[in-house]
Amino acid sequence: MSFTHLDAAGHARMVDVTEKQPTVRSATARGFVRCAPMVVAALRDGSVPKGDVLAVARIAGIQAAKKTPELLPLAHVIGVHGATVDLTVDDDGVAVEATVRTADRTGVEMEALTAVTVAALTIVDMVKALDKATEIDDVRIVRKTGGKSGDWARPGEA
Repeated sequence: MSFTHLDAAGHARMVDVTEKQPTVRSATARGFVRCAPMVVAALRDGSVPKGDVLAVARIAGIQAAKKTPELLPLAHVIGVHGATVDLTVDDDGVAVEATVRTADRTGVEMEALTAVTVAALTIVDMVKALDKATEIDDVRIVRKTGGKSGDWARPGEA
């Protein structure tokens, strides 16, 4: 078995995608920030002392998608042509979903995962004074489109 991110000597390398043709690609990731009921109430009524948690988390997630190659050493620098971060407060916390789109030579799965994770971290940072037990759960890719491997959806996810 060969690994695409290792050279013949076993050293890490960035995969060369120069010869690949750009195609339209997208990826959607999800995660969840589990919070105490009093934090959920504060999120719903806008009384979190640090401010508008959801607005800050949404912007942080979008910014993170664009900075993914700075964080992941072997990730390619690609054009992030679209990024959305949707946050939904429910009785147990905040559902986070990010979709990232590009027309480039490689996919945007890492960008979508980074967007979800940084949005979730931002929520934790902004509510930690209210609930030190706030936690991030179940970050995962739920679907991707485009590229050589085609479309994929995680079974059981919409």
